[in-house]
Amino acid sequence: MPDAYLIATSCTRFGKQPGASFKDLTRQAYLAVLADAGLADGADIANAWFGNCGMGSWGQRNIRGQVCFTPLVRDGLFPERVPMINVEGGCATASMALHGAWKDVLSGTCALSLAIGVEKTFVPEDAPGDIFGTTPHTSPAGVRSGAARTQEIFDGGIDQFDPQEWLAYYAAAGEAAGKPFNPKDGGGTLFMDTYAMQAAWHMKAHGTTVAQIAAGASKNHAMGALNPLAQYRFEVSPEQVLADRPVSWPLTRAMCAPIGDGAAAALVCSAAYLKTLPQAVQARALRIRASVITGGKYRRLDEPGLSQLAAQRAYAMAGITPQQVDVAEVHDATSFCEIYQAEMLGFCPIGQGGAFVASGATSLGGERPINLSGGLVSKGHPVGATGLSMIHELALQLRGEAGARQQPGARIGLAENGGGVIGFDEAACAVTVLERV
Repeated sequence: MPDAYLIATSCTRFGKQPGASFKDLTRQAYLAVLADAGLADGADIANAWFGNCGMGSWGQRNIRGQVCFTPLVRDGLFPERVPMINVEGGCATASMALHGAWKDVLSGTCALSLAIGVEKTFVPEDAPGDIFGTTPHTSPAGVRSGAARTQEIFDGGIDQFDPQEWLAYYAAAGEAAGKPFNPKDGGGTLFMDTYAMQAAWHMKAHGTTVAQIAAGASKNHAMGALNPLAQYRFEVSPEQVLADRPVSWPLTRAMCAPIGDGAAAALVCSAAYLKTLPQAVQARALRIRASVITGGKYRRLDEPGLSQLAAQRAYAMAGITPQQVDVAEVHDATSFCEIYQAEMLGFCPIGQGGAFVASGATSLGGERPINLSGGLVSKGHPVGATGLSMIHELALQLRGEAGARQQPGARIGLAENGGGVIGFDEAACAVTVLERV
């Protein structure tokens, strides 16, 4: 199979940015990825993949990427007539965009392809802000403001046609986990309740403790404090994590990803195109060793999740073992997820994820560092951009450019990114393996 290379990545600051429009965030991420590749413009880009989940809730239900890139085409920064493929896969959206760009290059469709994810999930109650990039401050008629629009974005991540299926599934799972399913009692979205039930079942089945979940959350907040792009840049002790406001037992607010906005991007090229670039660009290129996406199902509580299969396929494609991964970014929408994904990715045996995380194994300098970006709970989670923000962090780590977060000698990085829910599975899970060459 031919090789595909990551020659540039970018990520905006994550956080609540009511004054930044989708077009603003698109421009920031796109210009930054060009700069990272040392390109003055995108003249050589032949295909583009635009990831977004929630723009329809702001009034732009179709042609989202084309709309956001029109000003860049007009300014001569993005080439005319380039196909822009819009993709959506819940929180795995940006990873799907990268997967598309990767396949562009492997298939020989083009030599240089762009993947970009852009999202706004924070909607001020009093907004009208310039959310559409229009002047004066206007919004299309009928567009709702505030929390209802944010909730609409997240509601799209679960079956809205036959909700009785997941209501019955979660009711039965809640009984088995010893945590009754009653989302009206929760302080967050439905998804926080599903994560909480998974955590409760894991605690019941394997002896995982709330203190172990808190240890992972504290570690990631400490890493986020070192990340200039993170939404939360402060440390939180394990004791403070436990004492924070309850969201859905056993999860507290400090264990859960926040609402925010942001964008991230990547450029993928062929080996032949790479050879045409300056030596400085070639020296920073990363080989994409694997890109795998799996689909979710209603599984048993004691059945491994879809990320385990995605990881196994990725390891086989890359020709590596879990023990060869030097640094990983995993989808910790809650801090329990780091425990669970450490098991699914083969970093530790099933049932031992809590002890593994609490031991410091996933910390900077540990046996298998995870989420040195701060993870979703600290870096932030603008859903349509999250997967590419993970790739950006891995690129920094593998190039030795992560500063105070740098894992010494990192050569192989792995990203695990899930999106949407089908029962206790994500609807889709992407696992990507990168290597410093």
